[in-house]
Amino acid sequence: MGAIHTLGRSHNLRILALSDYIDKALTRDVEKKALPPIDLVISCGDMEPEYLSFLRDRLDCPLFYVKGNHDIRYTRSNPMGCDNIHARVVTVGSFNILGLEGSMWYNGGPNQYTDAMMRKILFWMGFRIWRKRPIHMVVSHAAPRHIHDREDLCHMGFESFNRLIAKQNPDYFIHGHVHEAFDEFEERITRINRTQVINTCGHMIIEV
Repeated sequence: MGAIHTLGRSHNLRILALSDYIDKALTRDVEKKALPPIDLVISCGDMEPEYLSFLRDRLDCPLFYVKGNHDIRYTRSNPMGCDNIHARVVTVGSFNILGLEGSMWYNGGPNQYTDAMMRKILFWMGFRIWRKRPIHMVVSHAAPRHIHDREDLCHMGFESFNRLIAKQNPDYFIHGHVHEAFDEFEERITRINRTQVINTCGHMIIEV
Protein backbone atom coordinates (compact mmCIF):
# COMPACT_ATOMS: atom_id res chain seq x y z
CA MET A 1 0.00 0.00 0.00
CA GLY A 2 2.73 2.45 0.94
CA ALA A 3 2.07 6.05 1.84
CA ILE A 4 -1.19 7.64 2.87
CA HIS A 5 -2.12 10.33 0.40
CA THR A 6 -3.51 13.61 1.65
CA LEU A 7 -5.80 15.20 -0.93
CA GLY A 8 -7.23 18.07 1.09
CA ARG A 9 -5.88 20.86 3.24
CA SER A 10 -6.36 19.02 6.52
CA HIS A 11 -7.27 15.58 7.79
CA ASN A 12 -10.99 15.19 8.43
CA LEU A 13 -11.53 11.64 7.18
CA ARG A 14 -9.18 8.77 6.45
CA ILE A 15 -10.86 6.70 3.73
CA LEU A 16 -10.01 3.22 2.48
CA ALA A 17 -11.30 3.15 -1.11
CA LEU A 18 -11.33 -0.02 -3.19
CA SER A 19 -12.82 -1.59 -6.30
CA ASP A 20 -12.68 -4.36 -8.89
CA TYR A 21 -10.51 -7.03 -7.25
CA ILE A 22 -9.39 -8.25 -3.84
CA ASP A 23 -5.84 -7.17 -3.10
CA LYS A 24 -4.12 -9.86 -1.03
CA ALA A 25 -1.84 -7.22 0.49
CA LEU A 26 -4.86 -5.37 1.85
CA THR A 27 -6.35 -8.57 3.27
CA ARG A 28 -3.06 -9.34 5.00
CA ASP A 29 -2.80 -5.82 6.47
CA VAL A 30 -6.39 -5.96 7.73
CA GLU A 31 -5.89 -9.37 9.34
CA LYS A 32 -2.63 -8.24 10.98
CA LYS A 33 -4.18 -4.91 12.03
CA ALA A 34 -1.37 -3.17 10.17
CA LEU A 35 -3.48 -0.39 8.68
CA PRO A 36 -3.66 3.05 10.28
CA PRO A 37 -7.04 3.92 11.85
CA ILE A 38 -9.68 4.05 9.10
CA ASP A 39 -12.71 6.33 9.46
CA LEU A 40 -14.66 5.12 6.43
CA VAL A 41 -14.48 2.39 3.78
CA ILE A 42 -15.88 3.07 0.30
CA SER A 43 -16.32 0.41 -2.36
CA CYS A 44 -16.61 1.63 -5.94
CA GLY A 45 -18.00 -1.69 -7.11
CA ASP A 46 -17.21 -5.17 -8.41
CA MET A 47 -16.26 -6.44 -4.96
CA GLU A 48 -17.53 -9.68 -3.42
CA PRO A 49 -20.18 -8.90 -0.79
CA GLU A 50 -18.55 -11.26 1.70
CA TYR A 51 -15.30 -9.32 1.41
CA LEU A 52 -17.05 -6.04 2.16
CA SER A 53 -18.64 -7.65 5.22
CA PHE A 54 -15.17 -8.84 6.27
CA LEU A 55 -13.78 -5.29 6.01
CA ARG A 56 -16.75 -3.81 7.86
CA ASP A 57 -16.32 -6.30 10.68
CA ARG A 58 -12.54 -6.12 11.02
CA LEU A 59 -12.12 -2.36 10.59
CA ASP A 60 -15.21 -1.52 12.69
CA CYS A 61 -16.13 1.62 10.76
CA PRO A 62 -18.91 2.54 8.32
CA LEU A 63 -18.71 1.00 4.87
CA PHE A 64 -20.48 2.61 1.92
CA TYR A 65 -20.72 0.97 -1.48
CA VAL A 66 -22.10 1.28 -4.97
CA LYS A 67 -22.58 -1.81 -7.13
CA GLY A 68 -20.59 -2.53 -10.25
CA ASN A 69 -21.75 -4.34 -13.35
CA HIS A 70 -20.51 -7.67 -11.95
CA ASP A 71 -22.15 -7.31 -8.53
CA ILE A 72 -25.08 -9.66 -9.11
CA ARG A 73 -25.09 -11.49 -5.75
CA TYR A 74 -25.86 -8.49 -3.55
CA THR A 75 -29.09 -8.55 -1.51
CA ARG A 76 -30.68 -6.19 1.00
CA SER A 77 -28.84 -7.97 3.82
CA ASN A 78 -25.61 -8.85 2.04
CA PRO A 79 -23.00 -7.38 2.39
CA MET A 80 -23.84 -7.40 6.09
CA GLY A 81 -23.51 -4.12 7.96
CA CYS A 82 -22.74 -2.12 4.80
CA ASP A 83 -24.68 0.77 3.31
CA ASN A 84 -25.70 0.99 -0.36
CA ILE A 85 -25.49 4.68 -1.34
CA HIS A 86 -26.67 4.45 -4.96
CA ALA A 87 -28.82 7.49 -5.86
CA ARG A 88 -28.33 8.88 -2.36
CA VAL A 89 -26.42 11.69 -0.71
CA VAL A 90 -25.00 10.66 2.66
CA THR A 91 -23.14 12.77 5.19
CA VAL A 92 -20.20 11.78 7.37
CA GLY A 93 -19.49 14.60 9.77
CA SER A 94 -19.76 17.57 7.42
CA PHE A 95 -18.59 15.61 4.36
CA ASN A 96 -21.32 14.98 1.74
CA ILE A 97 -21.01 11.93 -0.54
CA LEU A 98 -23.14 11.16 -3.61
CA GLY A 99 -23.29 7.55 -4.85
CA LEU A 100 -24.01 6.24 -8.37
CA GLU A 101 -23.80 2.55 -9.27
CA GLY A 102 -23.23 0.61 -12.46
CA SER A 103 -21.67 0.80 -15.87
CA MET A 104 -22.73 1.85 -19.33
CA TRP A 105 -25.39 -0.47 -20.80
CA TYR A 106 -23.73 -3.11 -23.00
CA ASN A 107 -25.65 -6.40 -22.79
CA GLY A 108 -28.72 -5.73 -20.66
CA GLY A 109 -27.34 -7.24 -17.47
CA PRO A 110 -27.86 -5.90 -13.94
CA ASN A 111 -26.53 -2.50 -12.90
CA GLN A 112 -26.21 -1.24 -16.46
CA TYR A 113 -27.53 2.12 -17.66
CA THR A 114 -27.68 4.17 -20.81
CA ASP A 115 -26.50 7.72 -20.43
CA ALA A 116 -30.13 8.85 -20.70
CA MET A 117 -31.05 6.56 -17.79
CA MET A 118 -28.22 7.92 -15.65
CA ARG A 119 -29.19 11.46 -16.55
CA LYS A 120 -32.75 10.69 -15.40
CA ILE A 121 -31.47 9.37 -12.05
CA LEU A 122 -29.56 12.59 -11.53
CA PHE A 123 -32.58 14.65 -12.55
CA TRP A 124 -34.80 12.95 -9.96
CA MET A 125 -32.05 13.42 -7.37
CA GLY A 126 -31.91 17.14 -8.11
CA PHE A 127 -33.72 18.34 -4.98
CA ARG A 128 -31.75 16.03 -2.68
CA ILE A 129 -28.48 17.20 -4.24
CA TRP A 130 -29.53 20.85 -3.92
CA ARG A 131 -30.58 20.37 -0.29
CA LYS A 132 -27.27 18.67 0.65
CA ARG A 133 -24.92 21.00 -1.22
CA PRO A 134 -22.01 21.21 -1.40
CA ILE A 135 -21.28 17.73 -2.69
CA HIS A 136 -17.73 16.97 -1.58
CA MET A 137 -17.29 13.52 -3.15
CA VAL A 138 -19.02 11.51 -5.89
CA VAL A 139 -18.60 7.74 -5.64
CA SER A 140 -19.33 5.77 -8.82
CA HIS A 141 -18.39 2.52 -10.48
CA ALA A 142 -17.94 3.92 -13.99
CA ALA A 143 -15.75 6.86 -14.92
CA PRO A 144 -16.84 10.11 -16.56
CA ARG A 145 -16.69 10.00 -20.36
CA HIS A 146 -13.18 10.64 -21.74
CA ILE A 147 -11.64 10.59 -18.25
CA HIS A 148 -9.97 7.25 -17.47
CA ASP A 149 -12.55 5.38 -19.57
CA ARG A 150 -12.21 3.16 -22.65
CA GLU A 151 -13.80 3.05 -26.10
CA ASP A 152 -15.53 -0.33 -25.77
CA LEU A 153 -19.16 0.14 -24.77
CA CYS A 154 -18.82 -1.67 -21.45
CA HIS A 155 -16.03 0.60 -20.24
CA MET A 156 -17.20 3.91 -21.69
CA GLY A 157 -17.85 6.57 -19.09
CA PHE A 158 -21.01 8.63 -18.68
CA GLU A 159 -21.35 12.05 -20.27
CA SER A 160 -23.83 12.85 -17.51
CA PHE A 161 -20.99 12.53 -14.99
CA ASN A 162 -19.12 15.32 -16.77
CA ARG A 163 -22.19 17.53 -16.46
CA LEU A 164 -22.46 16.59 -12.78
CA ILE A 165 -18.83 17.60 -12.22
CA ALA A 166 -19.30 20.89 -14.08
CA LYS A 167 -22.46 21.76 -12.14
CA GLN A 168 -21.57 20.59 -8.63
CA ASN A 169 -17.77 21.00 -8.60
CA PRO A 170 -17.14 18.18 -6.11
CA ASP A 171 -13.69 18.05 -4.56
CA TYR A 172 -13.34 14.37 -5.49
CA PHE A 173 -14.90 11.97 -7.97
CA ILE A 174 -13.78 8.41 -7.23
CA HIS A 175 -14.56 5.43 -9.43
CA GLY A 176 -13.48 1.91 -10.35
CA HIS A 177 -14.34 -0.29 -13.37
CA VAL A 178 -11.27 0.58 -15.45
CA HIS A 179 -8.51 -1.82 -14.42
CA GLU A 180 -5.05 -0.29 -14.20
CA ALA A 181 -1.76 -1.01 -12.48
CA PHE A 182 -0.40 2.14 -10.87
CA ASP A 183 3.20 2.72 -9.85
CA GLU A 184 2.54 6.15 -8.37
CA PHE A 185 -0.53 7.59 -6.67
CA GLU A 186 -0.58 10.61 -8.98
CA GLU A 187 -1.12 8.27 -11.95
CA ARG A 188 -4.60 7.61 -10.58
CA ILE A 189 -5.66 11.27 -10.67
CA THR A 190 -6.96 13.56 -13.40
CA ARG A 191 -7.85 17.09 -12.34
CA ILE A 192 -10.88 18.74 -13.91
CA ASN A 193 -10.91 22.32 -12.64
CA ARG A 194 -11.17 21.83 -8.85
CA THR A 195 -12.30 18.18 -9.03
CA GLN A 196 -9.84 15.32 -8.62
CA VAL A 197 -11.06 12.30 -10.58
CA ILE A 198 -9.45 9.22 -9.00
CA ASN A 199 -9.37 5.58 -10.15
CA THR A 200 -9.58 3.39 -7.05
CA CYS A 201 -8.82 0.07 -8.82
CA GLY A 202 -7.34 -2.29 -6.23
CA HIS A 203 -7.24 -0.19 -3.10
CA MET A 204 -5.88 3.06 -1.73
CA ILE A 205 -5.97 5.10 1.47
CA ILE A 206 -6.69 8.79 1.17
CA GLU A 207 -7.09 11.59 3.66
CA VAL A 208 -9.62 14.29 2.80
